[in-house]
Amino acid sequence: MIAKFRGQNLTFAIVQDLGAAIVTGTYSADKPFPIEADLCKHYGASRSVLREAVKMLTAKGLLRARPRQGTWVEPEESWSLLDPDVLRWILERKFSLPLLAEFTEIRLAVEPLAAQLAAARATPDEKAAIKVAIDRMYAAERGEDDPLTTDINFHVAILKASGNRFYLQLRELIDTALRFSIRRTNQYKGVRLASVADHNAVAEAILAGDPPRAEAAMRYLMQEALDLLSQGEEAEGKAAAS
Repeated sequence: MIAKFRGQNLTFAIVQDLGAAIVTGTYSADKPFPIEADLCKHYGASRSVLREAVKMLTAKGLLRARPRQGTWVEPEESWSLLDPDVLRWILERKFSLPLLAEFTEIRLAVEPLAAQLAAARATPDEKAAIKVAIDRMYAAERGEDDPLTTDINFHVAILKASGNRFYLQLRELIDTALRFSIRRTNQYKGVRLASVADHNAVAEAILAGDPPRAEAAMRYLMQEALDLLSQGEEAEGKAAAS
């Protein structure tokens, strides 16, 4: 079993394997979590390594250790959806348009203001990073770069330029969600790539130091993504009912 993790950090590998197993229902309230000795044997890991992995999964809301009762799987409502690993495991378990729509609502509340703040606060280096990010999106449009990576890098560059440390903490979460949502929203829109021109409108406003225009341009991007996901959810609901 552990051979597939060769070359990786063992604790990280165990967290990924057990986390996915919990989210997919291999372990649950009805299917008890294995005892420590069995897991150590299964993964070829020491008790300290295994306990560190369990501690990390507990911090993600997936497990709870109870004195003299062992370790138990927590119900799904206790899982930390703001943890990038948990969000990814859930989306890998079963692609969920409603979940992505809910997360896009969070982005709609955050990213327009982040763009507004970036237009007001970005340092020369941060503006340069945004310029590089949009240039790479144009390169991707020409087939010279990766469309998904460049789109993610653009949004992360704006979070960094906002000057808000809390917004920056969302970068991994947004990275995770975008990897699932971009292809789907492009599909619903009937395009191969995200609109670089629409992203460039955000970049130009930030580079020009125009906070209201930057906020409006980013709000347009976020609202369009949310509308596309909502339309997709409605279409899939109709298809399932027919």
